[in-house]
Amino acid sequence: MTTPVTAEESLRLPWHGQVGPRLAVGLARLLVMLPPARLQRVLQVLSKGTVPAGYARAARAREAAVSVSARCAGLGCLQRSVATVLICRARGRWADWCTGFRTLPFAAHAWVEAGGVPVGEPGELGVFRTVLAVRCPAGRP
Repeated sequence: MTTPVTAEESLRLPWHGQVGPRLAVGLARLLVMLPPARLQRVLQVLSKGTVPAGYARAARAREAAVSVSARCAGLGCLQRSVATVLICRARGRWADWCTGFRTLPFAAHAWVEAGGVPVGEPGELGVFRTVLAVRCPAGRP
């Protein structure tokens, strides 16, 4: 996955607000060990019965994951993206989960989108070709 130079800055959550995000980050850590196709199938099952997460909700979920995990704040884009969708799922919402690559120079990346817009991603993701994605089954808002 892509390698940022520095970890993202994040707000500190109160201790009672860290429980859910920490559980999501821990579960995401286990899920990212699955082969990509199996991870996609698991996320497809989890996405059933949800409604689309708006950009603000998805951004708050991403920020929560980044605030409780140094890995999610830095090099762990796959874990960060999975944790973000899990946090959204815990609230009955789904942010679109995407993975892809670019060729020159080669890099792979994972991110979430809300309404077709990448959430909290620095740089231009338009150069990335989406390979795997789990979109909200209810469609766009």
